[in-house]
Amino acid sequence: MSQEQVLVVDDEEVMRDVLGRVLSQAGYEVTFAETGPLAVEMARKNTFAAAIVDVMLPEMGGLEVLEELKRHDPELVVLMITAFASMEMAIDAIKKGAFYFVPKPFDNQQLLHILASGLLQRRLADENRQLRTALRDQSRFMELVGKSQRMLQVFQLISQVAPSRSTILVAGESGTGKELVAKAIHQNSPRRDKPFIVVNSGSLPHELLESNLFGHVKGAFTGAVYAKKGLFELADKGTLFFDEIGNIPIETQAKLLRVMQEREFMRLGGVDIIKVDVRVVAATNVDLRRAVDEGRFREDLFYRLNVIAVQLPPLRQRKEDIPALVQHFVDKYARENGKAVENVTPEVMQVLMDYDWPGNVRELENVIERGVVLATGPLIDRELVPESVRTNPGFFQIPPVSVPPEGINLREVIASFERRIIESTLDATGGVQKDAARLLGLKPTTLNEMIKRHSIPLARDRERRALAGREETALAKNS
Repeated sequence: MSQEQVLVVDDEEVMRDVLGRVLSQAGYEVTFAETGPLAVEMARKNTFAAAIVDVMLPEMGGLEVLEELKRHDPELVVLMITAFASMEMAIDAIKKGAFYFVPKPFDNQQLLHILASGLLQRRLADENRQLRTALRDQSRFMELVGKSQRMLQVFQLISQVAPSRSTILVAGESGTGKELVAKAIHQNSPRRDKPFIVVNSGSLPHELLESNLFGHVKGAFTGAVYAKKGLFELADKGTLFFDEIGNIPIETQAKLLRVMQEREFMRLGGVDIIKVDVRVVAATNVDLRRAVDEGRFREDLFYRLNVIAVQLPPLRQRKEDIPALVQHFVDKYARENGKAVENVTPEVMQVLMDYDWPGNVRELENVIERGVVLATGPLIDRELVPESVRTNPGFFQIPPVSVPPEGINLREVIASFERRIIESTLDATGGVQKDAARLLGLKPTTLNEMIKRHSIPLARDRERRALAGREETALAKNS
């Protein structure tokens, strides 16, 4: 039961008694004032959630009391009551900040309902303001958002290690925000005004990767018609971020280790030694120790990288951060798209809290961006949340199955379940098949073959079909 304090301002003892009884029975703490000046004085000394003010008061009129109360606390929920209501007076009261204008005689339950609505609106405004304040306080951590104990530990570690030049290894599942951690480390370091350069570690064969990293001289290989600086040179005095460093070819790992240890290298085909001062931050979503045991990653390079480790928790292990993340992404995409979207409905927030988020923060961001773009009002409602999120909170939980008396076609059931898992994973990764393949433990080529076999449309096609379906439903309702 609510324990908000309500100030009742009325010069009639009978009305004070009635309101006091009704409000007390509803669980509110009630304070009384017989005059306007007394009410204003009480408001300056105490914090009230709401006030119920009679328009006709001695010494100071109710509208004047309203102005003084709102000047002291702009968020105060004020209900004006009077037996002599007029449209002009009601409009004037609303303009001065009244939440509602209640004519006498009033229904007690209706009054309580109006009061509860005003207080709910105030609480939501307070929560949104607190979230935005927390997000502003975290601005130095870039777009990293969270207030859970595990994320607070991450923020503290970033603050401690950022000023050093030590190598940092950021570990975590795909979509947890490893690059954001690297950017936050760079932004909070003395190198913040120097380059921050990202290396996509596994997207190139080792010859091209080495050319990108170390540069080359003219004629170093076929097609090298001019000299080129590498990323190490371009990142001098700054930070070089190796995204998914576990994918670096074994042939390149020895050269990378030498540069990190000696802070010097030679361009491909060159003989001149180039010295650099580069801080290396690396990220991985695989177990590098296991990769070392399997011979896929050099042990000496692992220990050189693992000087200081930052472990990012998956979103399912820090669900208390979801409301702040949702508010952050709503604000971000509402601003980018020029939409007046403020948040999600309470029902949607519960859906988001129940879901396990196999795609982590990246998946949540995709869901919120979609909701903001498709929303037609200030709140994102349930229908704008992908079905895979609405209906599948336990992504990897398989419900008990009982075979009906008439039997089933096992192959068809397995094929249907396989298709649903692939579709849900593609939704979770925003349609990126490479990420979906990793989550499913498949080769990208294998997943692509399965997508074709099941005739699964691309993400944009599924989105277009879903939108068309909603439009047809809306037309059918309006016809």
